[in-house]
Amino acid sequence: MNRPPSRSLLLRTGVLAAALALLAGCVSGESSTGAVATGTAPSGTAELHLDYAYYNPESLVIKDQGWLEQALPGTKVTWVLSNGSNKANENLRAGAVDLASTAGTPALLARANGSPQKVVDVFSQPEWSAIVVTATSAVTDVSQLRGKKIAATQGTDPYFFLLQTLATAGLTASDVEIVNLQHSDGKTALERGDVDAWAGLDPFMAQTELQAGSKLIYRNLAFNSFGVLNANESFLAAQPATAQTVVDTYERARTWIAQNPDRTVDILSAAAQIAPQVARQQLQTRTTLDIDPVPGDTQKTVLTHILPLLVQGGLVRSASDATTALDTLFDPTFAQKAAGTPSTGR
Repeated sequence: MNRPPSRSLLLRTGVLAAALALLAGCVSGESSTGAVATGTAPSGTAELHLDYAYYNPESLVIKDQGWLEQALPGTKVTWVLSNGSNKANENLRAGAVDLASTAGTPALLARANGSPQKVVDVFSQPEWSAIVVTATSAVTDVSQLRGKKIAATQGTDPYFFLLQTLATAGLTASDVEIVNLQHSDGKTALERGDVDAWAGLDPFMAQTELQAGSKLIYRNLAFNSFGVLNANESFLAAQPATAQTVVDTYERARTWIAQNPDRTVDILSAAAQIAPQVARQQLQTRTTLDIDPVPGDTQKTVLTHILPLLVQGGLVRSASDATTALDTLFDPTFAQKAAGTPSTGR
């Protein structure tokens, strides 16, 4: 069956009733993340699709507490698991979700390649990536990675972390063999000895560190781009009030997490099926939530340093496209309102 038009387009063209009839005849199935849709909303019911991710603590708390379902009583809220920024971007581009959480670099990459998405909120400043080797590895320095197999998930922060890390030793992607694996598979490949190193992502990185003795041989907070919440421009134009409610709820979750750190550990532990000490390692030693949620100059500075890597690696159509994407990536108005800061208007 062909994919139905987006909800925002349907609302503008006045054919919502016909689309709902089509949707009613579709069989719900699995998304590209493996999450199973929970069914079709009754005719006339508003819908909101958004993601949750183990690297996004606020999303886990909001889902667990049911706050959006309470704040939007006439709306069917559907949660879709994102296993990485690449999957979040895929779902956003396909219209499977209205809002998706990624790292800053993948958000920039997606927009530079034509995805009409905007960053509307900054949910964390994480140190969620590092270069990881096994407990018995002889590799102790980045320069020793030349000629080695390194697992990384293309299009995600750990991948770009790896490229920046290699550059510190005068290396490029052509000096190593990058094995494209989703984050959890990269961890498994490292522990099995199928690769020599892994550009890791929490909570899997904390898990192998604590439970398998794996070593983080290179860490650099500045090479981790921020955790950001994205939405397509069409959704923001068609449903600004719903988008604002989501961003407001993210701010509620940020405050709740600060007041309930142990409960947050339990929520992450249960959701990701990881030991509490692993969740605590991720949340309390490598994740900073006490930050300005308004996207802008701070994130732009980080991404400006990454732009050349996107161009040199042929990951964007042109340097001009990448620069334009960065200049138009942020819509700060929702986070400004949620945080109670002055807004210049949309």
